[in-house]
Amino acid sequence: MDDLRMDVLLAGGAALLLAVIAWIADRRRARRRDPDAVGFMPWTTLFFWGAFGGFVLLVAGWGMG
Repeated sequence: MDDLRMDVLLAGGAALLLAVIAWIADRRRARRRDPDAVGFMPWTTLFFWGAFGGFVLLVAGWGMG
């Protein structure tokens, strides 16, 4: 397997892992007991860009083969 292809696939997997973590954190934030305990992390935005970038990188890596 080509080194560049492997790097792109690993970066895509890492971005999707970030998206999953952000999705879980956003779900926890939305279901918190104290509605006044707001956070400062933009979990929805992190999820979107992580998922988008991850899918783009995985498709690009898949197409390199």
